Amino acid sequence: MKKCAIVTGASRGIGRAVAAALAREGWGVCVNYLRRRDCAEALCQSLAAEGCRALPVQADVADKAAVEAMAEQARRSFGPVSLLVSNAGIAGQMLFQDVREADWDRYFAVNVKGAYNAIQAVLPDMLHAHAGSIVTISSIWGLRGASCEAVYSATKAALIGLTRSLALELAPTGIRVNCVAPGVIDTDMVQVLGRETLDALAEQTPLGRLGRAEDVAEAVRFLAGDAASFITGQVLGTDGGFIV
Repeated sequence: MKKCAIVTGASRGIGRAVAAALAREGWGVCVNYLRRRDCAEALCQSLAAEGCRALPVQADVADKAAVEAMAEQARRSFGPVSLLVSNAGIAGQMLFQDVREADWDRYFAVNVKGAYNAIQAVLPDMLHAHAGSIVTISSIWGLRGASCEAVYSATKAALIGLTRSLALELAPTGIRVNCVAPGVIDTDMVQVLGRETLDALAEQTPLGRLGRAEDVAEAVRFLAGDAASFITGQVLGTDGGFIV
């Protein structure tokens, strides 16, 4: 039986698909959420009906104490944490000259410090076991940048740097650190762009469609599993060929 996994930002979208895929593969999954308790609980109830193990846990990933409490709750339920999927994030479009300091701080608090908080909370378990897997969720915009998304892109680029650096630092302990960089994925987060923009982005994607949350979940599932035991420090694009 697989051990304990924490998926941050797992009540909807990519995180929800990741949590479901891992639970169905035998992981005990901590389904983290911030506000959508209803969605997190509905997911866990659905997975329980399938015989899977999943636990909804509320925490703002930007709050270090809350993240540490979440990790402890996950341990009590499923044992030492051996997989972290750092997925929680916020996004939005704005001209750079309109970015307020509060916007900048919140984006980095959730998207980057959230990963820092989560990794620090689970790392003692992994170091003790000399094993474990950490998967961060970045974005194609962290690889190439995006107009009117400078703050979001900067946070996602920071995650890539964190992933590669941690992979080198933790490799001697047997802990693997990888990153998934989704393209345009058809979730609530991108619906604000509007149908016309989404259709244009689908046309720009070589495979001719938007991605599904399940596409990203499969990439995470691969990197988390034994089939990827010799893979670390990598950024796996799930973007339909958007960046080649």
